[in-house]
Amino acid sequence: MKRLAISTLFMAIICLAAGASAVDEHLDSLSHSRQFITTGGQTLSRAEADSLTRVIYGFYYNQFRHSQDPDAPYFMFISKEANVMMGIGGVVRMRGWYDWGGAIPANGFAPALIPIPADPARSRHLGTSPSGTSLYFRLIGTNKVLGEYQLYIEANFNGYSSRDFKLKKAYAQLHDFTVGYAPSTFSDPAAIPPTVDAQGPSNKISPTAVLVRWMPQFGKWSLAISAETPDGVISVDDTFTAKSSQWLPDGAAFVQYGWASGQHIRLAGTVRGLSYRDLVAQRNRTVAGWGLQLSSVAHPWHPVTTYLSACYGHGIGSITNDLMVVTSDLEADNNTPGRLYATAGWGYCAGVQYNFTPDLFCSAQFSQTTLQKKSGHQLPDDYKYGWCASANIFWNPTPRLQLGAEIDFAKRENQSGAHRYARRAGALVQFSF
Repeated sequence: MKRLAISTLFMAIICLAAGASAVDEHLDSLSHSRQFITTGGQTLSRAEADSLTRVIYGFYYNQFRHSQDPDAPYFMFISKEANVMMGIGGVVRMRGWYDWGGAIPANGFAPALIPIPADPARSRHLGTSPSGTSLYFRLIGTNKVLGEYQLYIEANFNGYSSRDFKLKKAYAQLHDFTVGYAPSTFSDPAAIPPTVDAQGPSNKISPTAVLVRWMPQFGKWSLAISAETPDGVISVDDTFTAKSSQWLPDGAAFVQYGWASGQHIRLAGTVRGLSYRDLVAQRNRTVAGWGLQLSSVAHPWHPVTTYLSACYGHGIGSITNDLMVVTSDLEADNNTPGRLYATAGWGYCAGVQYNFTPDLFCSAQFSQTTLQKKSGHQLPDDYKYGWCASANIFWNPTPRLQLGAEIDFAKRENQSGAHRYARRAGALVQFSF
């Protein structure tokens, strides 16, 4: 054995490193923990079951899979001709948390939500939520004309208070094309470190949009380009500016190099046409928004996984975790009545995961997001930056039962220099089926 020291910006974890890739071993146990049911009643041969298991294993290396997404389904139904396979699954998830020394008035632990000045009525808070509980259907088939295809639908229960059930994803994949409601090409969910808290890192970019994506692969290289339905957030006052219909699709693309399963480095970009009505000039205007993101996930040593991401852009406030709380994609230009401009922002995240065993791991992350308004447009109470740090431990006593505990610490600072910290202890229990 050799001693391996791994540190983030706020925490050091020193453990003994040995054995095969723990992440892959855990995925192996998940991919084999299922039952195949044929509509014709026949029994699958070992070779057929192994072949189908390899298909399921690929489920976990989806380019846009996040650690909080449901596991592959336990029950798989196969047509009599064995050319269509459907999985029905879901996850039952319960989170609980306790805030002290200043509570954040939301389920998600977002630095931008830290109240300044302090609210004496909310110095502590205990909360629970089943949000994130979900159901999904996945169909994988082969057709003589279409070849291999997939259909996927997922919906989430977002809490017992509102009892809402919302569509999260609904898309079809055919060869290199994806059509439907799916994670944006500008996002890289696989490069987001695992957290108990649903909010995740402050710089997280994870929008979902109705899109058409082409994503071919050339050996270890992948390329993607998509047209996506616009969904910008624009601040208007209905005196000098007003909303107008968005008429240009967002464009997104990435180029990626993957040297092994579940490991890659990706450069992604997006271009957005953000439209509004100038009431002073009595004309419609469109401002160009754009963003870049560099991200990576890797296993530099067998028990270790690293997560890195950095983003910068103008007019991407509505799709960046912390910025969507405090800004919009377009804001008023105080020097020119009737004009709006695209606000700028940037952020980064560094995370590490260490697997003691395939079913027991700890992780930590540090992330920060900064808002950069035009000179002279900042007010003393405006958000300047926020950072968030977390450390957690996850345990899978069985392949489909997961327990987690986490400590979160965050800071928000305003343009005036006023700042406050927030603290949270959280826990997670979830069962996948």
